[in-house]
Amino acid sequence: MQSFVIKPSIHFGDNALSRLAEIEYKKVFIIADPFTVSSGLIKSATKYLDAADISYTVYSDVVPDPSIEKVVEGVTALLKEKSPCIIAIGGGSAIDLSKCVRQFANKIDTDYYPHFIAIPTTSGTGSEVTSFSVITDREKNIKHAIVDNSLLPEEAILDVEMVKSVPASITADTGMDVMTHAIEAYVSTNANSISDMYAERATQLCKNYLVRSFKYSDTHDIESREKMHLASNLAGIAFNSASLGINHGMAHQLGAQFHIPHGRANAILLPVIIAYNCGIDKYTNNISNPSYCVKKYADMARVIGIGNFNDVSSVKALIDYIKHMQLEMNIPTHISAAVPKLKKDEYFSKIETMTDAALKDRCTPTNPRTPKPEEISELFAKLW
Repeated sequence: MQSFVIKPSIHFGDNALSRLAEIEYKKVFIIADPFTVSSGLIKSATKYLDAADISYTVYSDVVPDPSIEKVVEGVTALLKEKSPCIIAIGGGSAIDLSKCVRQFANKIDTDYYPHFIAIPTTSGTGSEVTSFSVITDREKNIKHAIVDNSLLPEEAILDVEMVKSVPASITADTGMDVMTHAIEAYVSTNANSISDMYAERATQLCKNYLVRSFKYSDTHDIESREKMHLASNLAGIAFNSASLGINHGMAHQLGAQFHIPHGRANAILLPVIIAYNCGIDKYTNNISNPSYCVKKYADMARVIGIGNFNDVSSVKALIDYIKHMQLEMNIPTHISAAVPKLKKDEYFSKIETMTDAALKDRCTPTNPRTPKPEEISELFAKLW
């Protein structure tokens, strides 16, 4: 038997933020990243709280790749206020931090479990609809993927107003995170017919709107931003059901060790991982008995309109299209270009540590090809 459960409630479309004026709580604890506060973007949300005479406290000590220490600080601040509702406003870091802050506050005070609303300000992580949270152990330079249904918010609000000002480089990175979520969920060993539907639609939206969204600052193409915000959400629903694979398992380590933005790390890995999972290289023209995942990747290529005359050529077309998107959005294709000051010897000295951590990552077990330690190390080496 398979099951598919959707949570949270999702509010989207024109004036989706107006939902905040309708909430039943009169006191709110807001966790927002510093840019959301300093730029004034937070006012797009708080104006509705003001109009409804809802009081709020803003906690903005949020950093990229939130650490265990930041979770502890956030729990302390939340328990001091004991607000009946938490609102997370920001990118994946703010939402991931909020998830853990609520969960651990509840472990300290089991009678306290505030209502949780997530409002993403980037179109990438899909964290507003997932039971995943990624927290960094700064002492060991390891990212821990925490998976627990209790992490899910009760509500998510998708409003294009919150993503209009995202810079092009971040749009590119987060957009490739969306595409990686969708494609990894599609070939996951836990994929199912319903998660496939969400993954297919998310990938279609990425193909049609990601590069357009990247060029938004020149074109003011609001539609592309709105569609990518939806794509992020749909991909989140897909991978929350199906999980991910070694693309994310390895990307987490690149971020922890070298502070490469998560979406950029995923983008660098994605063409390499697809080829690895399928067991193909540039000389492979056909496979007499293609694996299930070869067929799935080929199906995805056909779904988004780039399929070719056989499964292998369709997979290659998918890989080439991803590389084309990277080129269009100035995303580096190798670690040496992504971190220009990093020395080759330093990078290679970390491969064994990253390999061990990637194999233990919560995303790795559902990869369609079971990786050996030496294969993960070879893949890290190939990225340089």
